Amino acid sequence: MIPIQCRGLLFDLDGVLVDSTPAVARAWAGWAREHGFDEPDEVVKKAHGRPSITTIRELLPHTDHAAEDREMERREIADLEGVVPLPGAVELLQALPQQRWAIVTSCTRALAHVRIGAAGLPKPRYLVTATDVKHGKPNPEPYLKGAQILGVPAADCLVVEDAPAGVRAGKAAGARVLGLRTTASDAELQQAGANWIVDDCAELFLKSSAADKEFLLIGRRTK
Repeated sequence: MIPIQCRGLLFDLDGVLVDSTPAVARAWAGWAREHGFDEPDEVVKKAHGRPSITTIRELLPHTDHAAEDREMERREIADLEGVVPLPGAVELLQALPQQRWAIVTSCTRALAHVRIGAAGLPKPRYLVTATDVKHGKPNPEPYLKGAQILGVPAADCLVVEDAPAGVRAGKAAGARVLGLRTTASDAELQQAGANWIVDDCAELFLKSSAADKEFLLIGRRTK
């Protein structure tokens, strides 16, 4: 058992609360093939966990980045096939005090709202997206902003992430990070700095909660 005491929870969206992997892979693989990349799967892997425009700038340094970013957002919003909640996500969010958690995602705000709705997640009171920051993950800005919105120091927050870029962002913000095995390997999560690793949100349950006090999450140890 892994007891984790914290005052705020900051969740990534894709790969943590929502399974959008097939949709993301279709969008980025199609984009990669259209732009002549020989290994679409590598492009998909590079894109995961980061703002789309960051990947676009790296792969196509001399294109119209804003236009390509809008096109990628359009593709992802249009493709919701297979977008479902990940195990335990809905139940955990429903159990938490609403003012004590936020979603911090590399999606744009429009895309985040669409995926949250498609997966049937509880609507978050606090949402930080790529639209709301200047520097996306692995920069700590998104998680620093999430902690600020909650009114909780980052050191008292738990970040829940599936991507190495997001783990690095959480650690750089000064938070503790729980890695999920939904996307990356244990080795990749550990190398990025994850403090703990479990399978998914179904491995977590809330032991105690109060609106003005710390609460305790218990994770079941997994192999």
